[in-house]
Amino acid sequence: MRTLDDIREEYEFLEGDERYRLLIELGRELDEMPAALKTDATLVRGCSAQVWVYPTTEGDKLHFLADSNAAITKGIVALVISAVQDRPADQVARMDVAEALAPFDLRNQLSSNRTQGVPNMIALVQEHAARIAAA
Repeated sequence: MRTLDDIREEYEFLEGDERYRLLIELGRELDEMPAALKTDATLVRGCSAQVWVYPTTEGDKLHFLADSNAAITKGIVALVISAVQDRPADQVARMDVAEALAPFDLRNQLSSNRTQGVPNMIALVQEHAARIAAA
């Protein structure tokens, strides 16, 4: 998975539909999420499309699996995940993910339907991180 800085660098050079294509590409780059993990427990509430996020750990670092049934939404969740992927759980729990995503100006780049679930995606990722960090 690309780093958030790499994605931002590319994103800044693109406009309109090219940014949508980048998001779709990011969604395609997500690790495969097994169907068995797409449950009510991993579903992100408040999204216009279905979005699932599942945390795994590799040593002291979090690794998230995520998926969506909509291509652009899958790209948005990939963007959220890229901000936190493979970082220590305690760092993710304290991180200002919304601030890390601010340069993408998603609210002005995408329809409100597509961005309404972003805070819920961030909250779910951080809840998982806090729970794992406390264990």
